[in-house]
Amino acid sequence: MDKSWHEVARALASSQLALIPTDTIYGLAAKALGKEAIGRLDKVKERADSKPYIILIAALSDLSVFNIYLSDQQKLFLNQIWPGPISVILPCSSSSFAYLHRGRNLAFRLPNHSKLCSLVKMVGPLAAPSANPAGESPAKTIAMAKNYYGNKVAADIRANQEPLTGIPSAVVDFSGPKPVLIRPSGPLVEKIIQSFTGE
Repeated sequence: MDKSWHEVARALASSQLALIPTDTIYGLAAKALGKEAIGRLDKVKERADSKPYIILIAALSDLSVFNIYLSDQQKLFLNQIWPGPISVILPCSSSSFAYLHRGRNLAFRLPNHSKLCSLVKMVGPLAAPSANPAGESPAKTIAMAKNYYGNKVAADIRANQEPLTGIPSAVVDFSGPKPVLIRPSGPLVEKIIQSFTGE
């Protein structure tokens, strides 16, 4: 990883915020395993404290950190759709992570982005909502992300100047017995879901 990725890793590890490219669009990132960092993220995003974040992980084994242990069916499903731009809601009721799930379940994504996964391995799981204020277009360039939040973050990825062409991730709820598509996805994911639901 280049210098700016290491600067971002240091900032995130110290509970600061950073602007990062993801496998979809730019994110405003904070260390998920830190109440101070999430509190700072809530304030900067002006986010309601009842709305949970999507958590970026680097491997299925990271879910055990959140006291989430997958069934064979869940593992089979996740291994077919990850890594990729699909966020999956899984059951998480541990009081230790109430500041993240906020009385609901938690959504996770394993990105198809090697540098981002390396960052997660260094820092730990990340909350990385889209880098845009409510009502504004999602940031697809670092310049756009910095225009929104540049004076409120400790670091950003400067090496990536090309616009990101992704859209916010699809969302699948797998907190029940079968996966349910919550936010639109492509035909491949829909076909995989159908194989699990029998529809």
